[in-house]
Amino acid sequence: MSKIQRLQSNARMSGAVIHGGVVYLAGQVPNDLSLPIKEQTQQVLAKIDGLLAEAGSNKGQLLSAQIWLKDIDRDFASMNEIWDAWLPEGGAPARATVQADLAKPEVLVEIMVVAALG
Repeated sequence: MSKIQRLQSNARMSGAVIHGGVVYLAGQVPNDLSLPIKEQTQQVLAKIDGLLAEAGSNKGQLLSAQIWLKDIDRDFASMNEIWDAWLPEGGAPARATVQADLAKPEVLVEIMVVAALG
């Protein structure tokens, strides 16, 4: 049976879970909720970079991504501008983006990814 490793865990959730050569990240939100969408997206992607590195992976190993936006009509293009610049050439994962009510009204974006280890 494969070992399950949990990173940055508390009683409610783990920041990342590693199992079977795959790392599953919890949804990541920005730290500074006063920022506009581009900066919130940059903060979220930096958190993802950090968690992937801690798990032994990186954005070049992405398998899938789920993105939630507070206002898809207003923020989709701006979020994609930051996302596209962050992704490595040829490294686009399977992805879904939807509009959703997020945990706090000031959160404009939340991103969850799954990546291979390596």
